[in-house]
Amino acid sequence: MFPIEVPPLRERKDDILMLLEYIVKRYASRAGKNIRSIDKKTLELFQSYDWPGNVRELQNIVERSVILASGDVLSVDESWFFSEPSQPSPRVQASRPFGGEEREEREIIEAALAKSRGRVWGAAGAAAKLGIPPSTLDYRIKALRIRKSQFRLRSS
Repeated sequence: MFPIEVPPLRERKDDILMLLEYIVKRYASRAGKNIRSIDKKTLELFQSYDWPGNVRELQNIVERSVILASGDVLSVDESWFFSEPSQPSPRVQASRPFGGEEREEREIIEAALAKSRGRVWGAAGAAAKLGIPPSTLDYRIKALRIRKSQFRLRSS
C-alpha cells in the first residue's frame, strides 16, 4: 500500500472551479437539467468558503443547487454558507437537505410526483427524475406530509 496524502480543499482553492464544473455537470445530467454557467457571485462564494466538510460538502451544496435550479445558470443561496456554528444535532440538519426552503422543496417534489403519477421508485419514478435516492425522497415526502396517492390519478 502507498499512502496518498491529499491536502484539504481549503488549501486547494485553485481546484474549486474545476471540481465545481465537474460536479455541476454530473448532477445536472442526473437531474436532466441543462446548466450552462455558474453565477459570478456563486463562484466567489465557493472560492471564499473554507470547506470544513471538504469535497463531500461541496458535492452536497452543488446537488442541492442543481435540484433547485430553474434555469441554465447555477446559483446558491448565501445562507448555505457561513452559518452559525451548528447547534442542532447533525440528524436534524440531515433531515433538511434543501436548506430549510420547505415550500420550494414541496413544489419540486410534488411536480416530480405529478410527472411520475405518484411513483417514487424505479426508472420512471420521481426519485429518478430528481436524481436522488428513492429512500431519501420517501423520507422527505413523509416529513413534508405529502400524499403520494393524490398524484396517481393526475396526468402530466
